[in-house]
Amino acid sequence: MRTPVYKYDSLQWQQVLNGYSMGIFPMGDDRKTIAWFEASPRAIMPVELSASRLRIPRSLNQVLNKNIFEIRIDTAFEKVIYECSLRDSTWINGLIMTAYTELFHRGYAHSVEAWENGKLAGGLYGVAYKGAFFGESMFYRSNNASKVCVVKLYEILKKNNYILFDIQMMTPHFEKFGAIEISKRSYLEILDRAMDKKCGFIY
Repeated sequence: MRTPVYKYDSLQWQQVLNGYSMGIFPMGDDRKTIAWFEASPRAIMPVELSASRLRIPRSLNQVLNKNIFEIRIDTAFEKVIYECSLRDSTWINGLIMTAYTELFHRGYAHSVEAWENGKLAGGLYGVAYKGAFFGESMFYRSNNASKVCVVKLYEILKKNNYILFDIQMMTPHFEKFGAIEISKRSYLEILDRAMDKKCGFIY
């Protein structure tokens, strides 16, 4: 369940990081305002334990083995967030795009991109802060493009020993990958440990 906490008509990049560190996240609306939310239960992808693994369906494994997509990191962040905003119902308004683009230029936000025949076929973006990665949104133009980006992102987070991979709310897409829901209390405990650790987003 998503619960609104605060509402404002502006958003600064520092506020995004501060909000994440407290367990809340921003979402925009059509009225050019930002509401801050907390979710309980909270959805995460288990990434911390050595035994944690991404659940990859056989059909996706076949796509990965064929190397259909070229995966790039941080080469088209603004294009990715724009594509993610092109939905009938979206929380990615101008305030969100401006703040997260600033986070990208400051080294906090990242995009994972799937390219096919020189064109952007899908991607995702989120924010890496201390020992946590806060996933925000994804899109695809070709089947499986966003899914291969999730696989690459997970590999990066595991390699760099991240503690938390936050996806905020459960979706069928991530449930198939092995995402779980945890209580607000459990989430905040993991978040506290993540905020005490410094991880690099090295790929």
